Amino acid sequence: MPLTRHRAIAEPRTGRRFYAGGMPGPVKSVKSVVSRRQEYSSSTRRALLDSAAELFAESGYAGTSLDVVVQAARVTKGALYHHYKGKQALFEAVFEQVESDAVKKVSADIRREKDPWQKALTGVRSFLEVCQERGFRRIVMQEGPVALGYDRWRESEERSTFALVRDIVSRVLREYDLDDDMLETFTRIFYGALSSAALAVAEADDPERASREVETVIALLLAGLRELAEKGLKISGPLEDPGALFSLPAE
Repeated sequence: MPLTRHRAIAEPRTGRRFYAGGMPGPVKSVKSVVSRRQEYSSSTRRALLDSAAELFAESGYAGTSLDVVVQAARVTKGALYHHYKGKQALFEAVFEQVESDAVKKVSADIRREKDPWQKALTGVRSFLEVCQERGFRRIVMQEGPVALGYDRWRESEERSTFALVRDIVSRVLREYDLDDDMLETFTRIFYGALSSAALAVAEADDPERASREVETVIALLLAGLRELAEKGLKISGPLEDPGALFSLPAE
């Protein structure tokens, strides 16, 4: 039996579409239905992340239950488990979002500066400002190592901020023409100093004062590096006698 093509016919009064065989045709396209589902799914995920971020920042990981999260987000428990396997997966998603926002802020602040030394100091200042924010301080610095485990927390930190620190260091030290090993060493030390400083600021009774103290110390270190660069010191690799740096003639 040959196949028959069914021509769509619109009913004059209602506008409903029928095929020649009498069956109603599709009123809405599949694409629009899928688009609405994706939009709903995205809005549900955003509501969960926003609510969870606020609750984790307020009550910590242990003090936040999924029941409270779904209530605050106004979604069902099933919707939560559709997006996340459980509480730890939800916390990890919040953690990554908070870190990503912090990196974007620091990167934007750095791009406003042209002088590499000022870029470095601006990056430090911007990062320390982030460390004073309640959400970053509680979620990333305080709860992160506990909820994720120290190794996973450190791995995530290196993925998000280490590349940023490496870029800052390479710009500041480009006049030294460092080899790759020395650049990596500088980056590790500077990154370690920033990470330690972030913890100090996060746990300080007066985060603003702690931030100023850290910024002052790092500014002194950068000033010393800049002075050596202006004196024409070339350090492509490790020195035979690093102590000789203290014997350089003063101007």
